[in-house]
Amino acid sequence: MNAFQQSVDEARRSGSGSENTRAWHGRFPYNEIISLLDVDRPFNLAESTSQDLTVGELLDLPGLERIRDLKLGYGKSAGAGALREAIAEVCKVPAEQIVTTQGAALGLFLLAFEVCRPGDEAVLATPCFPPGRDGLLGAGARVREVRLSFDNGYRLDLDQLEANLTPNTKLVSIASPQNPGGVQTFRVEIEKLLGLLEKRSAQALLFVDETYREATYGDAAVIDSFAALDARIVTGASVSKALGAPGLRTGWLTVADAQLRARLTVAKMNTVISGSVLDEALAAALLRNREGVLAPRRRLLGDAIEQLATWCKREQKRVEWVRPDAGALCCVRLRRDAFDDLAVARFWDLLPRYELQLACGTWFGESDRVFRLGFGYLPAARFGAALAALSSALDAATA
Repeated sequence: MNAFQQSVDEARRSGSGSENTRAWHGRFPYNEIISLLDVDRPFNLAESTSQDLTVGELLDLPGLERIRDLKLGYGKSAGAGALREAIAEVCKVPAEQIVTTQGAALGLFLLAFEVCRPGDEAVLATPCFPPGRDGLLGAGARVREVRLSFDNGYRLDLDQLEANLTPNTKLVSIASPQNPGGVQTFRVEIEKLLGLLEKRSAQALLFVDETYREATYGDAAVIDSFAALDARIVTGASVSKALGAPGLRTGWLTVADAQLRARLTVAKMNTVISGSVLDEALAAALLRNREGVLAPRRRLLGDAIEQLATWCKREQKRVEWVRPDAGALCCVRLRRDAFDDLAVARFWDLLPRYELQLACGTWFGESDRVFRLGFGYLPAARFGAALAALSSALDAATA
């Protein structure tokens, strides 16, 4: 057990009152997804990124020939000019509309912290990346969850969204493609959602997390960013997932409203001051050369998803899946006619024996019958072996 987990367990034991109170007292809810930062088993199917870039691969990119001359002073609060220009090209908006953040999750937290006051509500489509929910709670928003359905392919439920919109709604948060499902929202759905906001929540902003947007498969087309579609839309993304550089901790928001942009810049100044000038210089070079970096990753993702589709078909009597539109991730569910509740519990207990790592659905707001399976992180040669190990774990759980 690592020191962090030991401190978590001690905090849980020291509480009093209800089980939830005993479990945790933090401003941010505790979520087991934090274990992904400390555990990395050989068959890691829990990660949702493409394969990690190395520093050497980054330094070989054009535009970094004078990186040794970079002075390690403070950066600009809104973000380095070269990085904002590179992001603007990706999102097709003016560079002045960009505010860089330490990952998209911090961007959403700062956005919620600024636009939501006591009593204000945020409507959130779930399942979702845990910081996407817990950051809203940590910022003090009252969160109304709209639970999307595995059986409906995690498509956006506009009727449910409309039912949860009120005059107190200040923020609606969705992801496209979603994490954990990899399901995209299309322009016609966004336009309908904006119409609902105008009718029921006139002051609300729509946040769209586009972190996986460019992680397509093979030669599949990339959907344009929603950043330029409407001034009420704030998008967030980063270099973490599709580009394989989560260690740079560099993300951004696109914000059309100048006053809100200024408030977010002040909020960033008062929390992290600025981004790392080194990280932002590397991220700018990565974005300027992104097509060369993305192309081989898209081929690997295209091959991997077909391999996964074959495995899911072979295992269709025991599992079912929602095939993703983009991203290095998808949701798989243990079938009820093959796994009773005890078998589900055995399945999770058996994973370490098979050197497997999966992301449990409960982390994202789903049941423990569902798991997020990442198919872009492992090298191609190991991915097939990981799926074989997963089949062995299924065998053992139902034996």
